[in-house]
Amino acid sequence: MGAMDGFERAAFAAPLSGRLTSFEVYTIGAGPPVIVMQEMPGIGQSTIAFCKRLADAGLEVWVPHWFGPLGQTSSLNLLRMLCMRREFQVFARNQSSAIVDWMRALCRHVAESRKIDRVGVIGMCLSGNFAMTLIAEPNVWAAVASQPSLPGRATAALHMSPDEIAASRAALDAKGAMRAYRFKDDPLCKAAKFEAIDGA
Repeated sequence: MGAMDGFERAAFAAPLSGRLTSFEVYTIGAGPPVIVMQEMPGIGQSTIAFCKRLADAGLEVWVPHWFGPLGQTSSLNLLRMLCMRREFQVFARNQSSAIVDWMRALCRHVAESRKIDRVGVIGMCLSGNFAMTLIAEPNVWAAVASQPSLPGRATAALHMSPDEIAASRAALDAKGAMRAYRFKDDPLCKAAKFEAIDGA
């Protein structure tokens, strides 16, 4: 049995840093669509189980696979991610990673293919910051940022440009609040990160 049994798989391509880039995207369930972005350790069993719970609750879950083995977490994923410098600028302050542009295209694709105007996004750890940027997209009406940890080595900085922060603030005023969470003793997402978010 494969790690993604029960999921459908398809490739999705969109421009990224001036080049058409394709990643596999897994889907499961039926209902309002939500995109779950992977953590740095990978799409492990806990992430897969989480996606299945969302599907059981009546959602259609989309899971883009950027790097790493499926069905398990790997400490090598940090090295894999650092090698993907065109997609992920993990130490960049005051700007988001280029993968966010690819995610914007995926959000539009999900909305258009399902003929629906509202999509949800969930980001975790590495991808938590991306959810905060994507709330500004016209088709994204619900966003959850869990342990947003970027930029690396700068716990009080944001992985968003000033224009992206302004756009997200305007979107939140129009759409309502998004959710953000952290563990109390999380070494990568400290209280200073949430102070920066609140003050942005």
